[in-house]
Amino acid sequence: MTQPKQISLGLSMRYLGYHAAAWRHPSADPDAASKLSHYARIARTAEKAKLDMLFLADGIGLRTRDEPAGALCRSHQTFELEPLTLLSALSSITSHIGLVATASTTYNEPYHIARKWASLDHLSGGRAGWNIVTSWSEAEARNFNRDKHMEYDERYERAGEFVEVVKGLWDSWEADAPVFNKESGIFFDQSKMHTLNHEGKHFKVRGPLTIQRTPQGRPLLVQAGAAEQGLEIAARSADVVYSAPLDLASAQRYYADVKGRMAKYGRHPDTLKIMPGVTLFIGRTREEAREKYNQLNALVEPELGLSYLFGQFGDLSGYPVDGPVPEPVGAAVKSMARSSFAMAQRENLTIRQLYTRIAAGFGTRVLIGTPADIADDMQEWVEGGGADGFNLCPPVLPLGLDEFVEMVLPELRARGMFRTEYAGPTLRENLGVPAPANRYSRGTV
Repeated sequence: MTQPKQISLGLSMRYLGYHAAAWRHPSADPDAASKLSHYARIARTAEKAKLDMLFLADGIGLRTRDEPAGALCRSHQTFELEPLTLLSALSSITSHIGLVATASTTYNEPYHIARKWASLDHLSGGRAGWNIVTSWSEAEARNFNRDKHMEYDERYERAGEFVEVVKGLWDSWEADAPVFNKESGIFFDQSKMHTLNHEGKHFKVRGPLTIQRTPQGRPLLVQAGAAEQGLEIAARSADVVYSAPLDLASAQRYYADVKGRMAKYGRHPDTLKIMPGVTLFIGRTREEAREKYNQLNALVEPELGLSYLFGQFGDLSGYPVDGPVPEPVGAAVKSMARSSFAMAQRENLTIRQLYTRIAAGFGTRVLIGTPADIADDMQEWVEGGGADGFNLCPPVLPLGLDEFVEMVLPELRARGMFRTEYAGPTLRENLGVPAPANRYSRGTV
């Protein structure tokens, strides 16, 4: 009998949960997103459950708009801690779970990112990961000396070069460079130190990095998004892709597309894990799960609901809220706009129904059902070539995580789909993705 395919599981833990009304849930502490104790409790629960990683999405500007008027003051997606600072704190109270944070290639410099993430990898004993994004909002541009965001193609071109510079800096030191010979007075083997001397269109970076090679060889690279340029970055460099398909057919096409690009970069498809986001409403019965979903949705005010469509469709306040969803034009987030519009057409959703769907999981796929329903769905996606695992995006934290651990995880383990112990101390070991060789050690530059 064929053994079920093992799945990878990450936990997205941004804000108070992924539902727009998470902060209004009776169990929620509205101020929790500013408290270390909140995240420490989540991290300990996730690690006890043997999840692969904690994932922190991030933006470097207030993206929530007051359009229509009255939306902004209703949004809990406004207060959050800087992710690398938070994960550094969590590294001291955890020992196995991965720590992945987002940082923009648009408003950072490669040396900063290489240094910070290498530091987190050392501090955590090999559990760091960098989620590569290109910032897209005007709000972020205005926080970094710009009145207008750089053009779409330019920011992806910059991102591609950015990632290559960071990878090069992480190779500054071969693993056996440290000597620490007190008798001879030799601290390191200078022949094992390498200066990058990168000169490109967007960056001129000499190096070397002032941090020795990290426990994982280099931190994991995670890529999120579906733009053509982003897919090439994923195929060339990523260890994990955080994708956002809303149905299995789309997931299968995306999965095949990304993995099919890897051969030209000399990579095997199994060295990349594709992990779609999913928001779960879990009940002992389907009726109970649906009731949880409906109760939270009832807490979403219309002003806030329409704001969830603004980045994909612009201001829809002039359209009948119970009318059809118009085709997106000039969307800020093109991949999300295409996906949302396709779902609206496929299911004949009104604007109100679409914003309710998106507000329930911040645009991720929403799954409502019993533990068996959810395990069936996950198994179908993994065995059907749509995913290697999932990024859990609970509607309310920590409640949604607790429910998953209590109800769904035992079902997955009963099917032999998820481990009971960690494979090792590093994120690479637990995900089953190999450590990259240092480019100089293998005789290439």
